[in-house]
Amino acid sequence: MRRNGAHNFPAIDRVTYGKAASEAVGEEAERLAAKRVFLIVSRTLNSKTDEIEKIRRTLGDKHAATFDGIAQHTTRKQAAEVALHAKEARADLIVAVGGGSAVDLAKIVIMAMEHDIHDEAGFDAFPMGPGVSQSPFRSPRIRQIAVPSTLTGGEYNAAALVTDERQKLKQIFFHPQMMPVSIILDPALKLHTPSKLWMGSGTRSMDHGIEALCSPAGTPLADEVVLAGISTLRQGMLRTLEKPDDLEARRLCQYGSWLASFGLQARIPMGASHGIGHVLGGSFDVPHYYCTPVIMPSLLRYNKPFTEDAQKRLAAALGAPGDEAADAFAQFTRRLGLPGRLADVGIGEDKFNQISKIAINHRFVKANPRPFKDEADIVDLLRTAA
Repeated sequence: MRRNGAHNFPAIDRVTYGKAASEAVGEEAERLAAKRVFLIVSRTLNSKTDEIEKIRRTLGDKHAATFDGIAQHTTRKQAAEVALHAKEARADLIVAVGGGSAVDLAKIVIMAMEHDIHDEAGFDAFPMGPGVSQSPFRSPRIRQIAVPSTLTGGEYNAAALVTDERQKLKQIFFHPQMMPVSIILDPALKLHTPSKLWMGSGTRSMDHGIEALCSPAGTPLADEVVLAGISTLRQGMLRTLEKPDDLEARRLCQYGSWLASFGLQARIPMGASHGIGHVLGGSFDVPHYYCTPVIMPSLLRYNKPFTEDAQKRLAAALGAPGDEAADAFAQFTRRLGLPGRLADVGIGEDKFNQISKIAINHRFVKANPRPFKDEADIVDLLRTAA
């Protein structure tokens, strides 16, 4: 039982569920008195479905413009370019419809708009390194709405992952009001998400829950909520695996992601799974949704001496009470058909030293419940995940 601490509450108005995305976006635009809505959307949803067109029709003359060329890993350069387009369109509300990259792009675009950032170098004035505790950004005058099409749960977070392509380095930028003002959950939208992305993003959401549960900075409220979320996600993902067009299973997954991401909402620091995952994605182009299944089992084993009680509760939430949490998680991700080793995602031992040199300074690696003494400790961890 945690005996002291503080619980943070996020700068978000509401989560809307049980409505079509188009209807809910229209209602939120009306509630927020928006006149010029700029859409940042998945190209697949825009070109191969009618979901985005439904939103445009609902918005009518409130629709300012649509951008659908989102990079897999959000970049500084693209954020500056899209912010310029949004300014030219006189946008007063940004709506992201898609996966984690769409949501992260919307978060950092509102800051680029606020600070009139025109290129990737424009972000240099806003350092967010391991020692920075307060956001250097001003509060944005324009906010954003998130309509997620995956399960990552990053929409419940007031930070954005942004890659500096000059250094090939993924960085975290934060301000409390980078949190979406509203999140819209439409399970029908999720029927268009490819299976591997759906399952992989679900494990990423579980990652948020696991690292909050194991964090020394966690809270009793967050512990209970994320455990419920992990259990709910597991049920929903297994049902979706058996029947991909089961709308109720998709809805269950959404609810699980919402709950499992509660630690993000409470601003509980994540651990080394996130920190190393950011390096794998930003510097080595590993898809974000594959990072958790290849790192988490080994990290759970590494952290066990410091998180034994939490891991017992985690194993039960994963449907394997009494088992090792690392084994339960690895078995679950194998059942989903996801990669389980670094070699499966193209990361060999020749890259371990470079990964460790970047990761050792990552704020989430520094927040890991079991400390890493030096780069060699991280290399040893990577070897167990090889």
